[in-house]
Amino acid sequence: MKYCSSMFAPLQHVIVKHPNEAFQSQAHLGGAWKTFNYLEEPSFEEAVEEFTNFIEILEQHVEQIDYLPASEKVGLDSLYAHDPVKFTPEGAIILKSGKSLRQPEAEVYKEFLQEKGIPIVGELTGEAVADGGDIVWLDDRTLAVGRGYRTNDEAIRQLKELTANMVDEFIVVQLPHDLGEAECLHLMSFISMVDKDLAVVHSRLMPVFFRQLLLERGIQLIEVPKEEYDVLGCNVLALAPRICVIPNGNDFTKRQLEEAGATVHEYKGEEISVKGTGGPTCLTCPVVRG
Repeated sequence: MKYCSSMFAPLQHVIVKHPNEAFQSQAHLGGAWKTFNYLEEPSFEEAVEEFTNFIEILEQHVEQIDYLPASEKVGLDSLYAHDPVKFTPEGAIILKSGKSLRQPEAEVYKEFLQEKGIPIVGELTGEAVADGGDIVWLDDRTLAVGRGYRTNDEAIRQLKELTANMVDEFIVVQLPHDLGEAECLHLMSFISMVDKDLAVVHSRLMPVFFRQLLLERGIQLIEVPKEEYDVLGCNVLALAPRICVIPNGNDFTKRQLEEAGATVHEYKGEEISVKGTGGPTCLTCPVVRG
């Protein structure tokens, strides 16, 4: 089986977590949302409805959807199933989040993968911390890793070692301070690959060398304006080349994608995405892409 080493090939198998297991109840949300630095308290009922609609889109394109179980070891952010693990062509790398509240998610994820018989090729150790949102496959043999508050130098060293036989080009992208250490800025905050030659970006946050590198590789850049970046317009999940999911309300970005030949599915994500600042790529952990 070929595990995921692409951000845009047809999505065949994903791992997600339902709000029933992550958010649990309105009372649980009320006691935890400030601790996890959410923008405001989500509505549990609306979150479940939004997630159901999101899954309905996935089911039209994805053959296998697995659900992470409830666990007392983890918190609200476990809804965003992308960050505790990153898949390579040979299997999963277990990560350790740069957000300390999220670090227990790795243990739960590891147990889940073992139960499913999904191979684990390695895990971060010692002082290394990294989030899946900082690790982007530009193609099957090119890996970009963001160095910021959630991913440190030791993690980058270990990731480079773990992927040495799978990667021809390993690119380190220095991330900006932006809104500060307490905020969530990942590499995937300002780039989403939609095809081998098409990416959705917010260039204002991109290092010049990285933007130039993308253009030199022949990648067309869909520029997300600031007002749509703020509501996760740059957080786009590719279901297949030029078939993608985006939070609704990002009309300018959607129009640009369609003009580039993409099919765009929209979902309402105010409770499961915007308030917790984790869009469709954050909600899914791609396991297998064809």
